[in-house]
Amino acid sequence: MRYVSTSRRARYVGALLLLASIVLFLERKIDLSAPHGPASHDAPVSIAAEEVDWSRFAYVQYATDLTYLCNAVMVFEQLHRLGTKADLLLLYSSDFYSGNVNSEKDSEGLQLSDDQIQEARLLHKAHRDYGAKLKPVTVQRRHDSDPGSATWAASYTKLIAFNQTQYQRIVALDSDSTVLQSMDELFFLPPAPVILPRAYWLDPEYDVTISSAIMVIQPSASEYERITDAIAHAGPTDYDMEVLDTIYKHSAPVLPHRPYLLLSQVFRWENHSSYLGAAAGEEAWDPEAVMKEAKYLHFSEWPLPKPWVRPDPNLVKEHWPACMPDLVTNEATDCRARRVWAGIYQDFKYRRKEVCGLDVDNAGDIVEDFEAVRSN
Repeated sequence: MRYVSTSRRARYVGALLLLASIVLFLERKIDLSAPHGPASHDAPVSIAAEEVDWSRFAYVQYATDLTYLCNAVMVFEQLHRLGTKADLLLLYSSDFYSGNVNSEKDSEGLQLSDDQIQEARLLHKAHRDYGAKLKPVTVQRRHDSDPGSATWAASYTKLIAFNQTQYQRIVALDSDSTVLQSMDELFFLPPAPVILPRAYWLDPEYDVTISSAIMVIQPSASEYERITDAIAHAGPTDYDMEVLDTIYKHSAPVLPHRPYLLLSQVFRWENHSSYLGAAAGEEAWDPEAVMKEAKYLHFSEWPLPKPWVRPDPNLVKEHWPACMPDLVTNEATDCRARRVWAGIYQDFKYRRKEVCGLDVDNAGDIVEDFEAVRSN
């Protein structure tokens, strides 16, 4: 018995030493004392500590309508397939129907709408297939928002993640995205209320400098109170990103956008220096290498719509990535960025059908549209 007890103590001490070495390594990768310093694009090491209590950590999604519910379940499918050990937590609108998935009528015998049937089916799928924990919440919505900004009107709901104090650390992801690689190492970053990437795609003169597309959060009732107070005093065009920028602009450590936040629009840029960062003067733009490096891709393509909406083919051809001159012939034959970009959208369409059973809205010949892009 004494031998067993000593062995357990040894394993416990070994696990603590491993975690301590990981924290020291990550501190070198993310400078907690300089929130606006240059962010390294080196990824932290993988975590393989069997003694970790993974129930203290969670990836969080929020869903305020059927479209974003499908997106959230797609993200959970990817995290599940990538073998995450952390919990999956879905904060979903309390207005969703979550009753009997095998019935087209509610408990009072009233006929359910198609959306209600889909809501129940997707909630059931998230829990049954991917082990997601389901938590109904009241949608936090701006009722005075600009009609043209309807996409972000309910985005305050994502900030409820800060109040999930049953967890020690949370990684909150926007659901209009694709998870490309495991990110479990983010749960072991040094302590901070929140760690956020820079909004590297915005003009440097723009007031907002941080992004909320991916957030590494240390849940806290006091931090959530700060956030709700900032929401109460927010301006008419302030959404989740602006609220967080107001609070954490000068204090939040920077999460390197390489490899943790690749925007789909980057493949359409002519100048990639803001994405390449400190390596811009030494590293050539390579769309295939960038895609291979990235762990999380966020769809952001104005004036093109989100990937679940079929774009006008003419708009696609107007804004698709240009083919670059070949270094030898100088002819515009290097179309790798275009092929990668089109492949991202094709992948989203096929996964939406496979996971949610939903087509891209007004899908029509979307496959042919993007296959045409890929072949040109």
